[in-house]
Amino acid sequence: MKLFVGLGNPGDKYENHRHNIGFMAVDEIVRRHNFLPEIGNGKKRWQALTHEGRLGREKVVVLKPQTYMNESGRSVGEAMRFFKLAPEDVVVFYDELDVAFGKIKAKKGGGSAGHNGIKSIAAHIGPDFERVRMGIGHPGDKSRVHGHVLGDFAKSELDGRDAMIDAVAAEASWLADSDRPRFLAEVARRLNPVREAKTPKKASGAAQKPGKAAQTNQEQGAPGPMASALKALADKLKGTE
Repeated sequence: MKLFVGLGNPGDKYENHRHNIGFMAVDEIVRRHNFLPEIGNGKKRWQALTHEGRLGREKVVVLKPQTYMNESGRSVGEAMRFFKLAPEDVVVFYDELDVAFGKIKAKKGGGSAGHNGIKSIAAHIGPDFERVRMGIGHPGDKSRVHGHVLGDFAKSELDGRDAMIDAVAAEASWLADSDRPRFLAEVARRLNPVREAKTPKKASGAAQKPGKAAQTNQEQGAPGPMASALKALADKLKGTE
């Protein structure tokens, strides 16, 4: 069994924030894989909204903590203890400043990189849980980080955001099977599809080289310069007879 945790802040005012992409990702997993109850009707327990379903052979419980980001670990710790899970059975989906926008990275364990939700979870269950880091990019200036994270995605970012969410949800079964390398490979394939090389078009008959055209005309009996001169001389001689 796996516990899939999406991080975000509850409430309509935070719904489209970059900081809520973890919520968006697990909502798409629920929708795509027909977990119950449906999106928006999560069962309230462990200070979270929850959904249950299966990915391949594994039962998966989706958890959306309603404690606000900084206290996410309280909810995750309660659910993990209820199901008697180990930290490696927990997969957390969240926004990552230090990953370029539109990129996905995953790892087990490590530090929090300043992410308060990850810091809270590590404090409650230890650091050795699986992490799916969804890149929101860095604004370039430390003073702009707060507004960047707690701001809506720009219109120009929406296609990239949706592509990340779609790829993560489509390939989530690999995470349920604890196959992180395959998950990353399939997500990369979706985000960066290989394009088939175009075969160059052959030149049409109208674009033949002049030498080829002249050769063709001669083969068909068209008179060349020497033949024309000989014919003119023959006609002149006939006229003097």
